[in-house]
Amino acid sequence: MGAAAAPIPHLTVITFLFLFPTIIRSHTPTISVKDFGAIGDGKHYDTFAIQSAIESCHTKPCYVTFPTGTYLTATIYLKSNVILDIPKDTTILGGTKLEDYPKESHKWYVILAENASNVGITGGGVVDGQGSEFVVKFDQRKNVMVSWNQTGACSGDECRPRLVGFLDSTNVRVWNVTFTQPAYWCLHIVRCQNTSIHDVSIYGDFNTPNNDGIDIEDSNNTVITRCHIDTGDDAICPKTYTGPLYNLTATNSWIRTKSSAIKLGSASWFEFKNLVFDNITIVDSHRGLGFQIRDGVILCRRCKRCSEGGLLRNLRFININLTYRRWTNYKGGLIDYRPGCQGLVNHSVAGIIMEHIDGLEVENVNMKWIDGRTAQWNNPLDFRPSTVNNISLLNFRSGFNRSGFDTQ
Repeated sequence: MGAAAAPIPHLTVITFLFLFPTIIRSHTPTISVKDFGAIGDGKHYDTFAIQSAIESCHTKPCYVTFPTGTYLTATIYLKSNVILDIPKDTTILGGTKLEDYPKESHKWYVILAENASNVGITGGGVVDGQGSEFVVKFDQRKNVMVSWNQTGACSGDECRPRLVGFLDSTNVRVWNVTFTQPAYWCLHIVRCQNTSIHDVSIYGDFNTPNNDGIDIEDSNNTVITRCHIDTGDDAICPKTYTGPLYNLTATNSWIRTKSSAIKLGSASWFEFKNLVFDNITIVDSHRGLGFQIRDGVILCRRCKRCSEGGLLRNLRFININLTYRRWTNYKGGLIDYRPGCQGLVNHSVAGIIMEHIDGLEVENVNMKWIDGRTAQWNNPLDFRPSTVNNISLLNFRSGFNRSGFDTQ
């Protein structure tokens, strides 16, 4: 007989958080961007002064701080050992011009850390992507956005800068900061090891497409806790684009989204393993939870990329309160597999859609519909036995959001 499958891990305090190299503020140099000529009036670019402050101290741990003001900037390159300290009543304002960003479109971020370690952002202030400046036409269904593909700088329809990105980095910490008005994705974690995101508030335009809250791509050992995410697209979106994703824990967070609150499997070809979501409140979502390897299941005829795909393994969803609201007038009956190879597919709509899973625990989950328009939604769970195995449901409840419905 083969070895028994490893049990799904119980939610604990993730020990690697306490193994991060500790940067003790009281003993760490603090560098002010004002000392390098930053103005902070929101009109003049402070990019050179901010970058100079970062370059002056990154050989050893330091804080780069911003006195009260608004600092307009092109892309800032965050270096190892540097914590950006953005205090309350201070804003970093992302530029809105193509020339504010690198030539390589995959590096279009207002703040970018690449191949860095012991790096982070904190302080209680704001990073603002000026997303409204990228709107061509405001529409309550979906805003029409600028796309820089018309310049030839990138391909695809969604050619706009993201807000904050950590690429190929280790020991990343983002805490006590607000991210607002991203033009595209907000916080992007790519091929990182040991990431802590806590006490972060994210506000995206509810009508702007593709302004995801947190995208975690090919990254391992990630903790998200005490976060407030209010956005028009997917709120927490793990992906396995170039490699697997292991050990993700999200706890004690509040999510409002017009799309999926938690979506696993978009733009993914590799395995997910050991994911825990505990004490999450989700409101106004029209897709809620999606567990799918959407792009990686042998779609050679429709998709240029061929792959056997991966599995979602050892998932735990516990203490989840989820409220659905419909945001379109479409009658239903379609599942949106975009971005990916299939596009829109005829399919019944369900509260939780599951595909390609081996090991799922659902415990103390309350699923509610905001009104009675459920003719096309009258199905809390949807899965095919051929692709889903080892599911456990305990205290799973669903129903209309009527008076007296128990959500405790």
